Amino acid sequence: MNLSRRRVLHLAGGAVALPALSPLARAEFYPTRPVRIIVGFAAGGSSDIVARLIAQWLSDRLGQPFVIENRPGAGTTIATEAVVKSPPDGYTLLLHGSAAVTSALLYDKLNFNLIQDIAPVASISREPQILALHPSVPANTVSEFIAYAKANPGKISMASGGNGTPAHVAGELFKMMTGVNLVHVPYRGQAPALIDLVGGHVQVQFVAMASGIEYVRAGKLRSLAVTTSMRSEALPDVPVLGDFVAGYESSVWFGLGAPKHTPSEIVAKLNAAINVGLANSMIKARLADLGNTPLAGSATDFGKLIDEETEKWGKVIRAANIKPM
Repeated sequence: MNLSRRRVLHLAGGAVALPALSPLARAEFYPTRPVRIIVGFAAGGSSDIVARLIAQWLSDRLGQPFVIENRPGAGTTIATEAVVKSPPDGYTLLLHGSAAVTSALLYDKLNFNLIQDIAPVASISREPQILALHPSVPANTVSEFIAYAKANPGKISMASGGNGTPAHVAGELFKMMTGVNLVHVPYRGQAPALIDLVGGHVQVQFVAMASGIEYVRAGKLRSLAVTTSMRSEALPDVPVLGDFVAGYESSVWFGLGAPKHTPSEIVAKLNAAINVGLANSMIKARLADLGNTPLAGSATDFGKLIDEETEKWGKVIRAANIKPM
């Protein structure tokens, strides 16, 4: 059935008027179609779980689907580049995080600059790592482990999900601050590294809380400390690593980023919606199940965190001479 001439003119007039909307008006109606959140890891890991949790909240809150698209590979740089190359209209977002920062520092030739090309939108959560040992290691405290490692230099294997990953750089920082000689064994992902740790093929790993907590609870791994500056509610009896190694702190954190030049009004709308979600009891409980704590704040606050983490881990990567696998 043909459209009437009046209807055609009405639609054409609307199409012409749309670009003339002010940024504030565009933000008021945003989003008008599905939004993609690109995640640099395969489905099922803690980053993917956090992304899906916040995506569901944003879908319910803003009235359009927020769809997760997993693009694993090259330490999250494939996902980051995909977002950098997307239109800055708020319809393609990045599940940002500590892994993106360390990966951007690790690779010499990238087609983007993480700090300059990804605009911070909102932080979401912070997750401790667990200094986890296989039970065969004769150490029940951090001090005992440091003494044992110094008595056995080069004989203890430290697993990670790959060169430059948060687990790896956390371990290198520990080595630098304690003077122990642990042999780094990189795997292609945290899951196979964790399997070999539980199996006793390696002896120690800095494990993300969400991935390692059930093994600790089951007694298959021994947790000596958490790496954040405060104890975790998920493992309240486990001490803080900084109590034994003064000044030590490491964590896995997540947030959302967007292509540079994304309208500030859209960034502000997303930031406000996420902060409301982080105060929601259901969201807080689900994050707690993962060993995460909400990390609310402005886009500026998130940008400051990214800058600080980039400086901190850049020093570790350079001092340890970490290169891509």
